[in-house]
Amino acid sequence: GPGFDRAADHRGGPDVVVVSHGLWRRRFGGDSAIIGREVTLDGDAFRVVGIMPRAFENVPPHPAQLWSLLQYDASLPSFDSAEWGHHLNMVGRVKQGLPGDDAGDELNRIAANPIPEHARPPWATMARGLSLRSLEETATANVRPLYLALLGGVVLLLAIACVNVTNLLLARGARRRGELAMRAALGAAHGRLVRQLLTEGLLLAVLGGMLGVTVAWFGTGGLVALSPPGLPRVDTIAVKGGSFAFALGVTTFIGIVVGLVPVIANARRGVHAGMLETARRAAIGHAVTRRVLVVAEVGLALALLTGAGLLLRSTQRLAAVPPGFDPSDMVIMQVQTSGQRFADDAAVHRFFDESLDAVRQVPGVVSAALTSQLPLSGDLDVYGVKGEHHTRSDVGRGAYRYTVSPGYFETMGIPIVRGRSLGARDAGGESRAVVVSETLARRVAPGRDPIGQRVRVGRPDLPAYTIVGVVGDVKQASLEAGSAEAVYVTPQGWYFADPALWVVVRAASEAATLIPSIKRAIWSVDVDQPIVRIAVMEDLIIRSEAQRRFALNIVGVFAVLALALAVIGLYGVVSGSVVERSYEIGIRAALGASHNRILALVIGQGMTLTALGIAAGVAGAALASEMVATLLFGISRLDPLTYGTVAAVLAVAAAIASWVPAARAARVDPASTLRAD
Repeated sequence: GPGFDRAADHRGGPDVVVVSHGLWRRRFGGDSAIIGREVTLDGDAFRVVGIMPRAFENVPPHPAQLWSLLQYDASLPSFDSAEWGHHLNMVGRVKQGLPGDDAGDELNRIAANPIPEHARPPWATMARGLSLRSLEETATANVRPLYLALLGGVVLLLAIACVNVTNLLLARGARRRGELAMRAALGAAHGRLVRQLLTEGLLLAVLGGMLGVTVAWFGTGGLVALSPPGLPRVDTIAVKGGSFAFALGVTTFIGIVVGLVPVIANARRGVHAGMLETARRAAIGHAVTRRVLVVAEVGLALALLTGAGLLLRSTQRLAAVPPGFDPSDMVIMQVQTSGQRFADDAAVHRFFDESLDAVRQVPGVVSAALTSQLPLSGDLDVYGVKGEHHTRSDVGRGAYRYTVSPGYFETMGIPIVRGRSLGARDAGGESRAVVVSETLARRVAPGRDPIGQRVRVGRPDLPAYTIVGVVGDVKQASLEAGSAEAVYVTPQGWYFADPALWVVVRAASEAATLIPSIKRAIWSVDVDQPIVRIAVMEDLIIRSEAQRRFALNIVGVFAVLALALAVIGLYGVVSGSVVERSYEIGIRAALGASHNRILALVIGQGMTLTALGIAAGVAGAALASEMVATLLFGISRLDPLTYGTVAAVLAVAAAIASWVPAARAARVDPASTLRAD
């Protein structure tokens, strides 16, 4: 379709709409003849002038499926109308090659120099300038710490796997020194031997990489399904050509690096020397390198385990944070009004009052109320609030603005700290009663009784409100956010009617079972009004911290794998050491060393390596914990309890891994060992 015409963007212009590709396929069957036809939106006819491409993704947090023109009249002088535009976001394309700082400076110059024909009210001086953020930053700001934490976990796990493979190849190379020396003696050039070892390393890496890509191909769908709601661009996560090429490049690089380790080790010792060494004695030459690698492996595992432990402790702390209300047995849903019949505020108030009365009649409903925004729902409706004693030009610090029906605090379980709740007498249009949160009360009435004090909310030219009550603080943005300042007024006490309100219902039990009945009760008033964002309140609280839980689950899996790999690596080194030292152990046993003494000797070797790895890992974990620092709550990234617990877990696992080869060493027959050597 042709899309929007700039000439149509004016008051009284034609009603036109562009639809998303998904909506076009879902509701209109992908019929291209929809262009030019009319569809009904909110009771009005709109002509379809365009369909967005399949690949277009709406970046703002609330994905749109329909777009229409603003059609504002910029000549209107009133600051009460939508033309004032303070509810809008602006998106612009910066000139190519222009640094972001230069664009920001230009915007600030615009903010500092008002245009005469576009007057500004006193409370909108733009004295703080304008903020400029890239679209990428805006879209990913909330999840960037999550992605960085997961990337860090992947890198650490990859490093541990590389160390394990290198250790295995070193042990294998030591046992093949005789073979390589024989090949050299029979005329194989040094370059040919190097190519052979590199080829073997590459073959292992490529085969492992192909297996990993196959697992990723089938596992990515499950990962996306487990991802928290609202994760930006989650639909684009898939194994594609670029990710396959990246995986292939990484595995090739690893194959070369890992394959070079035994090559360098053999070159340093000399290939021909291998003809004079037994496999056991050759392996001893690599023992120091392998032990250093195990120390590094334990340290890397400790870093991953520490990250998982910090996230676990944070999640536990967060779960213990009181939200400021009682979420048990509560169901919530948002009801929206649309259509010409709601053009005036009285009709909106009447619809919501009748809907609330109908919901209260549903069997099983203990109480019900309305609110313009709901805690932990993502709503962030903020207005400047100041005491009446402040200057008129002072906008006041922002506070959350709630329009709530009488009975809201009782339904939500928000405690009344002082004064009274909002009641039926405050539901009249002339009421200027307001209830404030404890934190806001301390700000607007420091050292005084807040009851009876007057505050201004929003525009300073509107009448002030009188505080009639103080309630407990509620977590609005998130459980980890600090105390939120808030004001509560009745829907009729606000200077415009909110077109969408939440219905909060406290049930006698099993709140989810009441959802169908509540929806029917609302639709009995007007069946055409949409009901969205339906949830049980306890699920909403869990969902509000879904990103942190998602990170905990993924990093937790990484940590378990890292622990398993570290234990396997340690077991391999200690077990190999037992084989290498079998002659020594046989002599010790022949000279009278007890079973327990041999056990202590071998286990002590493993625990020494573990202790060195833990010591190195603590320093590494302190640096790596920076990746999860922004996901932590209530604890320091250097939390001693977490570090101590992780070190203890690693020590216990290492002791078990060392005990198995130690028990085998203690059963060595001295006579057989000495005869074999």
